[in-house]
Amino acid sequence: MRSVLTALLLLLVGGLLAAPPASARTGATAAVPAATLTEVTGFGANPSDLRMYVYAPADVTAHPAVVVAVHWCGGSGPAMHSGTEYAQLADRHGFVIVYPSVTRGSKCFDVSSPQALTRGGGSDPVGIKSMIDWVITTYSADTSRVFATGISSGAMMTNVLLGDYPDVFAAGAAFAGVPFGCFATTDGSEWNSACSGGTVIRTPQQWGDLVRGAHPGYTGPRPRMQLWHGTEDDVLRHPNLGEEIKQWTQVRGIGQTPAATDAPQSGWTRTRYGGTGDQAPVEAISLQGVGHNLYAWGMASRVITFFGLDSGGTTPPPPTGSCTVTVSTSAWNTGLTASVTITNTGATTLTGWQLGFALPAGQSITNGWGATYAPASGAVTATGATYNGTLAPTASVTVGYQASHTGDSSPPTAFTLNGSACTVG
Repeated sequence: MRSVLTALLLLLVGGLLAAPPASARTGATAAVPAATLTEVTGFGANPSDLRMYVYAPADVTAHPAVVVAVHWCGGSGPAMHSGTEYAQLADRHGFVIVYPSVTRGSKCFDVSSPQALTRGGGSDPVGIKSMIDWVITTYSADTSRVFATGISSGAMMTNVLLGDYPDVFAAGAAFAGVPFGCFATTDGSEWNSACSGGTVIRTPQQWGDLVRGAHPGYTGPRPRMQLWHGTEDDVLRHPNLGEEIKQWTQVRGIGQTPAATDAPQSGWTRTRYGGTGDQAPVEAISLQGVGHNLYAWGMASRVITFFGLDSGGTTPPPPTGSCTVTVSTSAWNTGLTASVTITNTGATTLTGWQLGFALPAGQSITNGWGATYAPASGAVTATGATYNGTLAPTASVTVGYQASHTGDSSPPTAFTLNGSACTVG
């Protein structure tokens, strides 16, 4: 059964770009060639025989930040390098990237053994910590700006690293992962079906205790965490996102009620806990209708913003779209109607258009025309009907809805058409 499940995971996440060969090897005494993916050997304690790849941009900043980018099952460090845009972002912002690479047959990181779930206990986390130490020494890196991010198995390892080494990492970003300790096994298996199926449900206190148990006696600050998950994930089910939120809000000592909720893109629901800014203590992004392979080009920029490594420290705007939206509302004491006109200002015909927008708090759509609307509140997506679902260049379509409100009758905001931002006329 374990081999079948592992094979399934490899098939689902192995479709990212194949790994290029390493460009060079180096010992632990000199910096790697600038702007070149380089394999490093002899970097320190490495009980599970991981391989280490480093990318240093041509213009490394003085005392640079360090980003550990952890691959998916079946992947590799070079595949993570070529399949994501972290290297381009390092070129722009001057940080150094570490790409750990698994050599065991499954090509999955160990996130389940007792050794992996204990600080200094052995297995993969110890090797990754050695890689970080090597980079800090080699580049005089800033020890207060060390970060981890990963996809699938790498996302699970991101949770593990932040639990094992809270004094090392400032923040993490996990794409389709599970809570620290959720995948724990005692029989040597790499797979935990209950956890992957989203049926391991614990209280926030229980999840927090698992994290604290990895480094008993530690009382210092804990890392911030950004969490991403698709609602249709059939490998590591979506309930794991809620359990991760429980865990990291409890560890940070903040409430589980979001301080802010918005929709940065159509189909995304972003909740922030303990703060409302781009570097909130915990941030979660749920992607409606998206499966396990949720990572898309452009998401890394949002990770770097969350880490605070971009120049402005603010969330980058959504992609510029070729659309204009005008909206008018008519309100009364407990309700309103809205008329929304969408114009395709691009050069390509849109077939099957979807308009995303954010309703103000307290508003809920009760009925609509010209489109179907879901959900009724929050981050809403309006999907064109059969008769108006095609939008030619320069063409417009007008749709509308009726909604209840609890005092705020403002029009919706943050319009996107098929995922691209619209100009509001």
